Amino acid sequence: MIKGLIFFVIVLALGVGFAWLADRPGEMLINWQGQQIELSLMTAVSIIVALIVTVMLTWWIIRVILTSPEIMSKFFKTRKRDRGYKALSEGLIAAGAGDATMAKKLTKQSKNLLDDESEPLLNLLEVQTAMIDGRDDDARASLQKMADKPDTAILGLRGLYLEAKRLGAGEAARQYAMKAADQAPHLSWASDAAIEYCAQDANWDDAIRRLEKQRTAGVISNDDAKRKKAILLAGRALTRSDGELPEISKDALAALSLAPNLVPAATIAAKALFRQGNLRKGSRVLEKLWKEQPHPQIADAYVNARVGDTAGDRLKRAQKLESLKGNQVESLFIVAKMALETRNFDLARQKLEAAARLEPRESMYLLLADIEEAETGDQGRVRHWLSCAVKAPRDPQWTADGYVSDKWAPFSPVTGKLDSFEWKVPLTALTGPVTEGDVSENGFDQAISNLPAIAATPEAAPVETDIAEETVVTPIEDDNVIDVTPQETETENASPSDEAASSENDTSDEKPKETVVADNAPEDVSDEDNAVTPPAIQQPDVAEPADEPAKEVMSIRVDDPGIDENVDEAEKKSRFSLF
Repeated sequence: MIKGLIFFVIVLALGVGFAWLADRPGEMLINWQGQQIELSLMTAVSIIVALIVTVMLTWWIIRVILTSPEIMSKFFKTRKRDRGYKALSEGLIAAGAGDATMAKKLTKQSKNLLDDESEPLLNLLEVQTAMIDGRDDDARASLQKMADKPDTAILGLRGLYLEAKRLGAGEAARQYAMKAADQAPHLSWASDAAIEYCAQDANWDDAIRRLEKQRTAGVISNDDAKRKKAILLAGRALTRSDGELPEISKDALAALSLAPNLVPAATIAAKALFRQGNLRKGSRVLEKLWKEQPHPQIADAYVNARVGDTAGDRLKRAQKLESLKGNQVESLFIVAKMALETRNFDLARQKLEAAARLEPRESMYLLLADIEEAETGDQGRVRHWLSCAVKAPRDPQWTADGYVSDKWAPFSPVTGKLDSFEWKVPLTALTGPVTEGDVSENGFDQAISNLPAIAATPEAAPVETDIAEETVVTPIEDDNVIDVTPQETETENASPSDEAASSENDTSDEKPKETVVADNAPEDVSDEDNAVTPPAIQQPDVAEPADEPAKEVMSIRVDDPGIDENVDEAEKKSRFSLF
């Protein structure tokens, strides 16, 4: 467009000039070697213009003839390059689509039309074609070639890094990430990976230095930079030795100032302060965070602040936490836990039931089982609470990438990612059908309603040892039934007449006979069979020595649940079961 505008201006200028000369006619006289030429001014100007145009045209023709070989060479090179770029573009599309055959064909065509030294994308196409074709070694060799060139070094290092991660070569991935981060600190993937590797090696100072470079380069926001720095400081405090208590508390407090809601930093700082004897400052750190974010690990650190405290002292500190944040699950739970240690079962049960009504979970039912075991010892009630614990939701724990831990860590042990641990309920397996009495469905009130009553302690039956009896066996119709009747004995000084009188009295005052059914007795024994009893066959009287104690004779009957016994309660109580 600019060239067209210039041409239009030139033509306009010539037209205006010729019009100006036409309005001002004149003559031109030329004397040259005795010849005199007389022309009008318009004709002279026209001849001069035509001469200039002719010279310019002639020069252009001569230049074209002289430069035609170069022009032709450039034309063919341009045409070849265009064909090469077209093949390269189509090859990248085919590789992205997973068409290995077409990608290989276009890669070969592109290499014939383009120079791989001057076109970096040709190397990229070669790498992608090798990957989708399953030639991993060729792909890594091409990536290494790219990493050695200055203009494709970062691209090659990233490809090598991803390939090493895919193969699980952690050390190789570490080296590639570190090299890329050193060459280009503004690359987020390289800087993040380098920081994570430094954290895994406990090289906290280098990790913090790289993080500052990231923040300066504007790769991450200030809030993200503060959070990551707090995690790194807390990790450094966590890995310090016990002899560096001042440095531990300093790092943890610095982390807490950058991230005020970082619970691990608060507990690390408080424990270090407690070990230094600064109980007041450590308690203030925990109390401040407790008001904003109650957490069970804060509660445990607070109640165990001082070594040597009694259970009563720990209960008082737990009640202090409850006063700071009342009617809250963690406050009620820690008070119940400490009340159990002091054996204040009423307080423990009251607080724990209140907490379970707010948020029932596994640890609460387990603690209720401990309370029941310590207070009543009723195993039925203990088993009830244990069964509720099995059905109850799990307690929150530190979780990162599916890994569950009781302790916090600055990075994930699975992926190595920084700040991965979260305090939440771990993912559980899919549950089966909901059964009746499920705690998660019906809540804590249903568990209370299903709680069995306290079992009464059975009283021991009195044992009579002052009656001397001897055994009298009386057979009945059924050979499997034995009648055992007790008979009193007299002292050895009794006369024969007295013995006869005693025998008559025993016969007249005969007691009801008791029977014992043997194991192989028939299952149906009716009342009529028990009612008909033949005369008893007494054993011969044998005089016993006076110094031997009288023998106690008990009625013996096999306890068989398959036999229907239609006897009165008094007879049942007088029987003795062998099994």
